[in-house]
Amino acid sequence: MSTPAPERDLLRFLTAGSVDDGKSTLIGRLLYESNSIYEDQLSSVRKASVAKNTELDLSLLTDGLRAEREQGITIDVAYRYFSTPRRKFIIADAPGHEQYTRNMATGASTAELAVILVDARKGVLRQTRRHSLIAWLMGIRQMIVAINKMDLVEFDQQTFTSVRDQFLEFAQTLDNVSYHFVPISALEGDNVIRPSERMPWHEGNSLLHLLETLPVSGSRNGALRFPIQNVVRPNQDFRGYAGQVGSGNAFVGQEVMALPSRQRTKIREILLHDRTLEEAAPGQSVVLTTVDHIDLGRGDMLVGADSTPVLSSKIRAHLVWLSHTPLHKDTRYLIKHTTKVLCGKIGTLSNKVEVNTFTKLEADSLQFNEIGEVVLDLQAPIFCDPYRENRTTGSFIVIDPLSNDTVAAGMIVDAVAGGRRASRA
Repeated sequence: MSTPAPERDLLRFLTAGSVDDGKSTLIGRLLYESNSIYEDQLSSVRKASVAKNTELDLSLLTDGLRAEREQGITIDVAYRYFSTPRRKFIIADAPGHEQYTRNMATGASTAELAVILVDARKGVLRQTRRHSLIAWLMGIRQMIVAINKMDLVEFDQQTFTSVRDQFLEFAQTLDNVSYHFVPISALEGDNVIRPSERMPWHEGNSLLHLLETLPVSGSRNGALRFPIQNVVRPNQDFRGYAGQVGSGNAFVGQEVMALPSRQRTKIREILLHDRTLEEAAPGQSVVLTTVDHIDLGRGDMLVGADSTPVLSSKIRAHLVWLSHTPLHKDTRYLIKHTTKVLCGKIGTLSNKVEVNTFTKLEADSLQFNEIGEVVLDLQAPIFCDPYRENRTTGSFIVIDPLSNDTVAAGMIVDAVAGGRRASRA
Protein backbone atom coordinates (compact mmCIF):
# COMPACT_ATOMS: atom_id res chain seq x y z
CA MET A 1 0.00 0.00 0.00
CA SER A 2 1.51 3.32 -1.05
CA THR A 3 2.05 6.09 1.47
CA PRO A 4 0.04 9.26 0.68
CA ALA A 5 2.11 12.28 -0.26
CA PRO A 6 2.49 14.80 2.56
CA GLU A 7 0.21 17.83 2.35
CA ARG A 8 2.04 20.81 0.87
CA ASP A 9 1.85 23.99 2.91
CA LEU A 10 0.58 27.28 1.50
CA LEU A 11 2.52 30.54 1.25
CA ARG A 12 0.72 33.81 0.62
CA PHE A 13 3.11 36.46 -0.64
CA LEU A 14 2.91 39.99 -1.95
CA THR A 15 4.75 41.44 -4.93
CA ALA A 16 5.32 45.19 -4.80
CA GLY A 17 7.54 47.75 -6.41
CA SER A 18 7.60 51.00 -8.30
CA VAL A 19 6.05 51.44 -11.73
CA ASP A 20 7.88 49.51 -14.49
CA ASP A 21 10.01 47.51 -12.06
CA GLY A 22 8.81 44.34 -13.79
CA LYS A 23 6.28 42.78 -11.42
CA SER A 24 3.97 41.56 -14.17
CA THR A 25 6.84 39.97 -16.08
CA LEU A 26 8.16 38.30 -12.92
CA ILE A 27 4.80 36.83 -12.00
CA GLY A 28 4.26 35.74 -15.59
CA ARG A 29 7.64 34.00 -15.47
CA LEU A 30 6.73 32.15 -12.26
CA LEU A 31 3.39 31.04 -13.72
CA TYR A 32 4.94 30.03 -17.04
CA GLU A 33 7.85 28.08 -15.56
CA SER A 34 5.62 26.26 -13.06
CA ASN A 35 3.20 25.17 -15.84
CA SER A 36 0.34 27.07 -14.19
CA ILE A 37 -1.04 28.53 -17.43
CA TYR A 38 -3.85 27.10 -19.54
CA GLU A 39 -2.95 26.43 -23.16
CA ASP A 40 -5.56 28.89 -24.45
CA GLN A 41 -4.08 31.63 -22.23
CA LEU A 42 -0.61 30.91 -23.55
CA SER A 43 -1.87 30.89 -27.14
CA SER A 44 -3.52 34.28 -26.60
CA VAL A 45 -0.32 35.73 -25.13
CA ARG A 46 1.71 34.38 -28.08
CA LYS A 47 -0.65 36.09 -30.53
CA ALA A 48 -0.56 39.36 -28.61
CA SER A 49 3.24 39.19 -28.45
CA VAL A 50 3.46 38.71 -32.24
CA ALA A 51 1.16 41.71 -32.71
CA LYS A 52 3.57 43.78 -30.61
CA ASN A 53 6.50 42.40 -32.63
CA THR A 54 8.15 41.00 -29.49
CA GLU A 55 9.13 37.62 -28.17
CA LEU A 56 6.79 35.94 -25.66
CA ASP A 57 5.63 38.81 -23.39
CA LEU A 58 4.96 37.11 -20.08
CA SER A 59 3.63 40.32 -18.51
CA LEU A 60 0.46 39.83 -20.59
CA LEU A 61 -0.38 36.80 -18.46
CA THR A 62 -1.06 39.03 -15.46
CA ASP A 63 -2.13 42.40 -16.85
CA GLY A 64 -5.50 40.90 -17.63
CA LEU A 65 -7.76 43.95 -17.50
CA ARG A 66 -8.18 45.85 -20.73
CA ALA A 67 -7.40 49.16 -19.02
CA GLU A 68 -4.19 47.67 -17.63
CA ARG A 69 -3.12 46.33 -21.01
CA GLU A 70 -3.80 49.63 -22.74
CA GLN A 71 -1.94 51.72 -20.16
CA GLY A 72 0.78 49.19 -19.41
CA ILE A 73 0.17 49.43 -15.65
CA THR A 74 -1.31 47.36 -12.86
CA ILE A 75 -4.25 49.17 -11.24
CA ASP A 76 -5.74 46.67 -8.83
CA VAL A 77 -4.66 43.81 -6.59
CA ALA A 78 -4.92 40.55 -8.48
CA TYR A 79 -4.49 37.16 -6.87
CA ARG A 80 -2.59 34.50 -8.81
CA TYR A 81 -2.19 30.84 -7.92
CA PHE A 82 0.55 28.36 -8.70
CA SER A 83 2.26 25.41 -7.11
CA THR A 84 5.44 23.38 -7.17
CA PRO A 85 6.15 19.93 -5.75
CA ARG A 86 7.29 21.61 -2.53
CA ARG A 87 4.63 24.26 -1.84
CA LYS A 88 1.43 25.97 -2.98
CA PHE A 89 1.37 29.74 -3.49
CA ILE A 90 -1.07 32.64 -3.62
CA ILE A 91 0.44 35.83 -5.05
CA ALA A 92 -1.07 39.23 -4.26
CA ASP A 93 0.05 41.39 -7.19
CA ALA A 94 -0.05 44.98 -5.89
CA PRO A 95 -0.02 48.07 -8.12
CA GLY A 96 3.04 50.30 -8.14
CA HIS A 97 1.37 53.68 -8.58
CA GLU A 98 1.22 55.86 -5.47
CA GLN A 99 -2.49 56.54 -5.88
CA TYR A 100 -3.19 52.84 -5.43
CA THR A 101 -1.54 52.54 -2.01
CA ARG A 102 -4.84 51.32 -0.53
CA ASN A 103 -4.74 48.37 -2.91
CA MET A 104 -1.20 47.54 -1.85
CA ALA A 105 -2.23 47.64 1.84
CA THR A 106 -5.10 45.26 1.03
CA GLY A 107 -2.74 42.79 -0.61
CA ALA A 108 -0.29 42.98 2.30
CA SER A 109 -2.95 42.35 4.93
CA THR A 110 -3.05 38.59 4.29
CA ALA A 111 0.52 38.04 3.08
CA GLU A 112 3.24 36.32 5.07
CA LEU A 113 6.13 37.42 2.86
CA ALA A 114 6.81 40.31 0.48
CA VAL A 115 8.81 40.30 -2.74
CA ILE A 116 9.98 43.90 -3.22
CA LEU A 117 11.15 44.60 -6.77
CA VAL A 118 13.83 47.19 -7.46
CA ASP A 119 15.01 48.24 -10.92
CA ALA A 120 18.81 47.77 -10.94
CA ARG A 121 19.20 50.91 -13.09
CA LYS A 122 17.11 53.17 -10.84
CA GLY A 123 17.90 51.86 -7.36
CA VAL A 124 15.68 52.46 -4.34
CA LEU A 125 12.85 54.90 -5.05
CA ARG A 126 10.26 56.59 -2.86
CA GLN A 127 7.68 53.94 -3.71
CA THR A 128 10.16 51.23 -2.74
CA ARG A 129 10.41 52.80 0.70
CA ARG A 130 6.64 53.29 0.97
CA HIS A 131 5.86 49.70 0.02
CA SER A 132 8.49 48.33 2.42
CA LEU A 133 7.10 50.44 5.26
CA ILE A 134 3.51 49.41 4.59
CA ALA A 135 4.50 45.76 4.34
CA TRP A 136 6.20 46.09 7.72
CA LEU A 137 3.21 47.88 9.26
CA MET A 138 0.95 45.12 7.94
CA GLY A 139 2.95 42.56 9.89
CA ILE A 140 5.20 41.12 7.17
CA ARG A 141 8.55 40.16 8.67
CA GLN A 142 10.15 38.33 5.72
CA MET A 143 11.08 40.26 2.59
CA ILE A 144 12.83 39.14 -0.57
CA VAL A 145 14.38 42.10 -2.38
CA ALA A 146 14.52 41.13 -6.06
CA ILE A 147 16.90 43.47 -7.87
CA ASN A 148 15.52 43.15 -11.38
CA LYS A 149 16.66 43.98 -14.91
CA MET A 150 20.21 42.83 -14.25
CA ASP A 151 20.43 42.05 -18.00
CA LEU A 152 20.29 45.82 -18.63
CA VAL A 153 23.34 46.46 -16.43
CA GLU A 154 25.44 43.64 -17.90
CA PHE A 155 24.83 41.46 -14.82
CA ASP A 156 27.24 43.69 -12.91
CA GLN A 157 27.96 42.60 -9.33
CA GLN A 158 28.86 46.11 -8.20
CA THR A 159 25.48 47.46 -9.31
CA PHE A 160 23.72 44.74 -7.33
CA THR A 161 25.85 45.42 -4.24
CA SER A 162 25.23 49.16 -4.47
CA VAL A 163 21.44 48.76 -4.66
CA ARG A 164 21.47 46.20 -1.83
CA ASP A 165 23.43 48.56 0.43
CA GLN A 166 21.13 51.43 -0.48
CA PHE A 167 18.10 49.35 0.54
CA LEU A 168 19.66 48.18 3.80
CA GLU A 169 20.55 51.75 4.76
CA PHE A 170 16.94 52.85 5.00
CA ALA A 171 15.48 49.46 6.00
CA GLN A 172 17.53 49.15 9.19
CA THR A 173 14.83 51.15 10.99
CA LEU A 174 12.28 48.37 10.37
CA ASP A 175 12.60 46.02 13.34
CA ASN A 176 12.69 42.23 13.24
CA VAL A 177 12.68 41.78 9.45
CA SER A 178 14.65 39.08 7.63
CA TYR A 179 15.90 40.31 4.23
CA HIS A 180 17.03 38.15 1.32
CA PHE A 181 18.54 39.77 -1.80
CA VAL A 182 18.41 38.17 -5.24
CA PRO A 183 19.72 39.64 -8.52
CA ILE A 184 17.32 38.61 -11.29
CA SER A 185 16.22 39.19 -14.85
CA ALA A 186 12.49 38.47 -14.96
CA LEU A 187 12.51 39.01 -18.72
CA GLU A 188 15.18 36.39 -19.43
CA GLY A 189 14.62 34.16 -16.40
CA ASP A 190 17.99 34.56 -14.66
CA ASN A 191 17.85 33.53 -10.97
CA VAL A 192 14.05 33.35 -11.03
CA ILE A 193 13.58 29.59 -11.17
CA ARG A 194 17.17 28.35 -11.15
CA PRO A 195 20.63 29.89 -10.59
CA SER A 196 21.99 31.99 -13.43
CA GLU A 197 25.22 31.09 -15.18
CA ARG A 198 25.60 34.76 -16.07
CA MET A 199 25.86 35.74 -12.39
CA PRO A 200 28.26 33.17 -10.91
CA TRP A 201 29.24 35.72 -8.28
CA HIS A 202 25.81 35.35 -6.61
CA GLU A 203 26.24 32.64 -4.00
CA GLY A 204 22.64 32.72 -2.78
CA ASN A 205 19.58 30.84 -3.99
CA SER A 206 17.17 31.57 -6.80
CA LEU A 207 13.95 33.44 -6.08
CA LEU A 208 11.78 30.33 -6.36
CA HIS A 209 14.06 28.35 -4.06
CA LEU A 210 13.62 31.04 -1.40
CA LEU A 211 9.85 31.01 -1.88
CA GLU A 212 9.81 27.24 -1.52
CA THR A 213 12.02 27.03 1.56
CA LEU A 214 11.53 30.13 3.73
CA PRO A 215 9.39 29.24 6.76
CA VAL A 216 5.68 30.07 6.64
CA SER A 217 4.94 32.32 9.59
CA GLY A 218 1.33 31.24 10.04
CA SER A 219 0.11 34.78 10.76
CA ARG A 220 -3.38 33.54 11.61
CA ASN A 221 -2.28 30.82 13.99
CA GLY A 222 -2.51 31.33 17.72
CA ALA A 223 -5.51 32.03 19.94
CA LEU A 224 -9.02 31.43 18.63
CA ARG A 225 -10.86 34.55 17.50
CA PHE A 226 -14.34 34.01 16.03
CA PRO A 227 -16.25 37.28 15.45
CA ILE A 228 -19.99 36.69 15.13
CA GLN A 229 -21.46 37.85 11.82
CA ASN A 230 -24.97 36.53 12.22
CA VAL A 231 -27.16 34.38 14.45
CA VAL A 232 -28.76 31.45 12.60
CA ARG A 233 -32.25 30.51 13.85
CA PRO A 234 -34.05 28.37 11.23
CA ASN A 235 -36.38 27.06 13.96
CA GLN A 236 -36.90 27.37 17.70
CA ASP A 237 -34.74 24.32 18.39
CA PHE A 238 -31.57 25.53 16.68
CA ARG A 239 -29.28 28.44 17.48
CA GLY A 240 -26.00 28.77 15.61
CA TYR A 241 -23.41 31.50 15.22
CA ALA A 242 -22.17 32.24 11.72
CA GLY A 243 -18.79 33.81 11.10
CA GLN A 244 -15.27 33.36 9.80
CA VAL A 245 -12.50 31.88 11.92
CA GLY A 246 -10.19 34.88 12.18
CA SER A 247 -7.30 33.09 13.88
CA GLY A 248 -6.58 29.88 15.72
CA ASN A 249 -8.48 26.65 15.15
CA ALA A 250 -12.00 25.87 16.37
CA PHE A 251 -12.70 22.24 17.25
CA VAL A 252 -15.58 20.26 18.69
CA GLY A 253 -15.38 20.10 22.50
CA GLN A 254 -13.13 23.17 22.75
CA GLU A 255 -13.72 25.42 25.77
CA VAL A 256 -14.45 28.96 24.66
CA MET A 257 -15.45 32.26 26.22
CA ALA A 258 -18.30 34.37 24.86
CA LEU A 259 -17.67 38.10 24.78
CA PRO A 260 -18.95 40.41 26.16
CA SER A 261 -20.83 38.16 28.63
CA ARG A 262 -17.62 36.25 29.55
CA GLN A 263 -19.70 33.11 29.86
CA ARG A 264 -17.70 29.93 29.34
CA THR A 265 -19.03 27.07 27.25
CA LYS A 266 -17.89 24.43 24.77
CA ILE A 267 -18.30 24.09 21.03
CA ARG A 268 -20.92 21.44 20.29
CA GLU A 269 -20.91 21.40 16.49
CA ILE A 270 -19.10 22.97 13.54
CA LEU A 271 -21.30 23.18 10.43
CA LEU A 272 -20.11 23.88 6.90
CA HIS A 273 -23.01 23.98 4.42
CA ASP A 274 -24.70 20.58 4.76
CA ARG A 275 -21.92 18.74 6.58
CA THR A 276 -20.28 18.76 9.99
CA LEU A 277 -16.58 19.25 10.74
CA GLU A 278 -14.44 18.21 13.66
CA GLU A 279 -12.25 21.29 13.22
CA ALA A 280 -12.32 24.64 11.40
CA ALA A 281 -9.15 26.44 10.31
CA PRO A 282 -8.42 30.17 9.96
CA GLY A 283 -10.27 31.68 7.02
CA GLN A 284 -13.09 29.12 7.01
CA SER A 285 -16.65 30.48 7.20
CA VAL A 286 -18.70 28.17 9.38
CA VAL A 287 -21.61 28.00 11.83
CA LEU A 288 -20.79 27.08 15.43
CA THR A 289 -23.20 25.78 18.02
CA THR A 290 -22.42 25.71 21.74
CA VAL A 291 -23.29 23.37 24.58
CA ASP A 292 -24.93 26.16 26.57
CA HIS A 293 -27.48 28.72 25.43
CA ILE A 294 -25.72 32.08 25.10
CA ASP A 295 -27.16 35.39 23.97
CA LEU A 296 -24.71 36.45 21.24
CA GLY A 297 -25.22 38.80 18.30
CA ARG A 298 -23.35 40.44 15.44
CA GLY A 299 -20.22 42.19 16.75
CA ASP A 300 -19.78 39.78 19.68
CA MET A 301 -17.03 37.17 19.72
CA LEU A 302 -16.13 33.63 20.74
CA VAL A 303 -12.50 33.30 21.85
CA GLY A 304 -10.19 30.72 23.36
CA ALA A 305 -11.02 30.52 27.05
CA ASP A 306 -7.36 30.59 28.09
CA SER A 307 -6.23 33.47 25.86
CA THR A 308 -8.60 36.41 25.76
CA PRO A 309 -8.22 39.78 24.01
CA VAL A 310 -7.95 43.19 25.67
CA LEU A 311 -11.13 45.22 26.21
CA SER A 312 -10.52 48.94 25.69
CA SER A 313 -12.10 52.10 24.32
CA LYS A 314 -8.79 53.92 23.80
CA ILE A 315 -6.20 52.39 21.48
CA ARG A 316 -2.91 53.44 19.94
CA ALA A 317 -2.57 52.53 16.28
CA HIS A 318 -0.69 53.10 13.05
CA LEU A 319 -2.92 54.67 10.41
CA VAL A 320 -2.48 54.65 6.62
CA TRP A 321 -4.59 57.57 5.35
CA LEU A 322 -6.27 56.62 2.07
CA SER A 323 -8.52 59.62 1.37
CA HIS A 324 -7.92 62.84 -0.55
CA THR A 325 -9.81 64.57 2.26
CA PRO A 326 -7.27 65.10 5.06
CA LEU A 327 -7.60 63.61 8.51
CA HIS A 328 -8.86 66.09 11.08
CA LYS A 329 -8.51 65.41 14.77
CA ASP A 330 -11.69 65.23 16.83
CA THR A 331 -13.80 64.57 13.72
CA ARG A 332 -16.16 61.67 14.27
CA TYR A 333 -15.70 58.64 12.04
CA LEU A 334 -17.14 55.15 11.90
CA ILE A 335 -14.70 52.45 12.99
CA LYS A 336 -15.20 48.92 11.65
CA HIS A 337 -13.38 46.37 13.80
CA THR A 338 -14.02 42.69 12.99
CA THR A 339 -17.83 42.57 12.61
CA LYS A 340 -18.53 45.55 14.87
CA VAL A 341 -19.11 49.14 13.67
CA LEU A 342 -19.02 52.00 16.17
CA CYS A 343 -18.27 55.70 16.38
CA GLY A 344 -14.84 57.05 17.24
CA LYS A 345 -12.51 59.98 16.77
CA ILE A 346 -8.79 60.58 16.46
CA GLY A 347 -8.04 62.15 19.82
CA THR A 348 -4.26 62.43 19.32
CA LEU A 349 -2.05 62.43 16.25
CA SER A 350 1.31 61.56 17.80
CA ASN A 351 3.39 61.82 14.62
CA LYS A 352 3.58 61.05 10.92
CA VAL A 353 6.31 59.11 9.13
CA GLU A 354 8.51 60.78 6.53
CA VAL A 355 8.66 58.03 3.89
CA ASN A 356 12.13 58.87 2.50
CA THR A 357 13.91 58.68 5.86
CA PHE A 358 11.37 56.87 8.09
CA THR A 359 11.77 59.66 10.66
CA LYS A 360 8.78 60.67 12.79
CA LEU A 361 7.57 64.24 12.36
CA GLU A 362 5.11 66.34 14.32
CA ALA A 363 1.79 66.74 12.53
CA ASP A 364 -1.71 68.06 13.06
CA SER A 365 -3.24 66.23 10.07
CA LEU A 366 -2.62 63.36 7.65
CA GLN A 367 -2.84 63.81 3.89
CA PHE A 368 -3.51 61.22 1.19
CA ASN A 369 -1.16 58.21 1.52
CA GLU A 370 0.54 59.57 4.64
CA ILE A 371 1.19 57.24 7.57
CA GLY A 372 0.98 58.26 11.21
CA GLU A 373 0.57 57.07 14.77
CA VAL A 374 -2.68 58.02 16.47
CA VAL A 375 -4.68 57.48 19.63
CA LEU A 376 -8.26 56.51 18.85
CA ASP A 377 -11.10 57.31 21.28
CA LEU A 378 -14.02 54.92 20.79
CA GLN A 379 -17.67 55.28 21.74
CA ALA A 380 -17.56 51.84 23.37
CA PRO A 381 -14.84 49.30 24.20
CA ILE A 382 -13.69 46.73 21.64
CA PHE A 383 -12.07 43.32 22.08
CA CYS A 384 -8.65 43.75 20.50
CA ASP A 385 -5.10 42.41 20.31
CA PRO A 386 -1.92 44.12 19.10
CA TYR A 387 -1.67 43.70 15.34
CA ARG A 388 1.74 42.03 15.69
CA GLU A 389 -0.01 39.24 17.63
CA ASN A 390 -3.28 38.94 15.74
CA ARG A 391 -4.20 40.50 12.41
CA THR A 392 -7.93 39.83 12.81
CA THR A 393 -8.52 41.63 16.11
CA GLY A 394 -5.56 43.97 15.60
CA SER A 395 -6.85 45.73 12.47
CA PHE A 396 -9.67 48.10 11.65
CA ILE A 397 -10.82 50.49 8.94
CA VAL A 398 -11.99 54.09 9.29
CA ILE A 399 -15.14 55.12 7.38
CA ASP A 400 -16.44 58.59 6.57
CA PRO A 401 -20.04 58.52 7.92
CA LEU A 402 -21.27 60.98 5.25
CA SER A 403 -19.80 59.44 2.09
CA ASN A 404 -19.44 55.86 3.44
CA ASP A 405 -15.93 55.84 1.90
CA THR A 406 -13.09 53.95 3.59
CA VAL A 407 -10.62 56.70 4.48
CA ALA A 408 -7.95 54.80 6.45
CA ALA A 409 -6.59 51.40 7.41
CA GLY A 410 -5.45 50.94 11.00
CA MET A 411 -3.15 48.53 12.81
CA ILE A 412 -3.45 48.44 16.61
CA VAL A 413 -0.21 48.90 18.57
CA ASP A 414 -1.71 48.50 22.04
CA ALA A 415 -4.50 49.59 24.38
CA VAL A 416 -3.89 52.90 26.13
CA ALA A 417 -4.02 53.10 29.92
CA GLY A 418 -6.95 55.26 30.97
CA GLY A 419 -9.25 53.92 28.28
CA ARG A 420 -12.61 52.77 29.55
CA ARG A 421 -12.29 49.19 30.85
CA ALA A 422 -8.78 48.79 29.39
CA SER A 423 -8.22 45.28 30.72
CA ARG A 424 -8.14 41.66 29.71
CA ALA A 425 -11.64 40.42 28.91
